[in-house]
Amino acid sequence: QVQLQESGPGLVKPSQTLSLTCTVSGASIRTETYFWNWLRQPPGKGLEWMGVISGSGSAWYSPSLKNRLSIATDTSKNQVTLQLLSVTPEDTAVYYCAASRGLRVGIGDRNAYDYWGQGTQVIVSS
Repeated sequence: QVQLQESGPGLVKPSQTLSLTCTVSGASIRTETYFWNWLRQPPGKGLEWMGVISGSGSAWYSPSLKNRLSIATDTSKNQVTLQLLSVTPEDTAVYYCAASRGLRVGIGDRNAYDYWGQGTQVIVSS
């Protein structure tokens, strides 16, 4: 059973960098069995796929976020990290990490993913 746990600041000021961590247990992030995704859900809106990284470190990003988004792995801690630059209030959302057995580029359907973290609320406000 794969378990995912997101962590990070609940409040970020506009123009700052948002940094989130997803701690994985039950599987190595270096495995080729799973891809590690980040998604978010703004208030009152649907789920938005942000990006994904493979066990070998290859990453894919949403075209709308690729200039601001970076996803990486820390194999020593079995963690997946997200950095989003120059945040604005439009980046306010619940952020989720999710594991998928296949590549799920652009997929915002919750059922397409095999394991989910509980999500972490991020508010961008001064």
